[in-house]
Amino acid sequence: MNTKSDFDPDELVLTKKEILSFCDRVIEKWEKNSIKNANNILAMNSVKASVFWTDDESLKAIWREILNWTFELLYENALAQGNNDESSWSDVLKRLKRKND
Repeated sequence: MNTKSDFDPDELVLTKKEILSFCDRVIEKWEKNSIKNANNILAMNSVKASVFWTDDESLKAIWREILNWTFELLYENALAQGNNDESSWSDVLKRLKRKND
């Protein structure tokens, strides 16, 4: 059991089976409109194949990089939607919070 002090979002604790199951759920959702999502389904099947053939240590390293890239890209994308002034970052965060409420 993890305690608060054990929490590390950069550490991948999901099993390969759980990741593949997630991919299957996404594909199942996209298959409801398979014509519109054909490219997405193909891409997710490629992700599944990659996960299946990748060893656990590599998956953990990839997970860390994906998280780093995601936060960096979210930040850069938010700034690009503003006026590229870092002082507007707080405004972007407020808009994101309102959107998620």
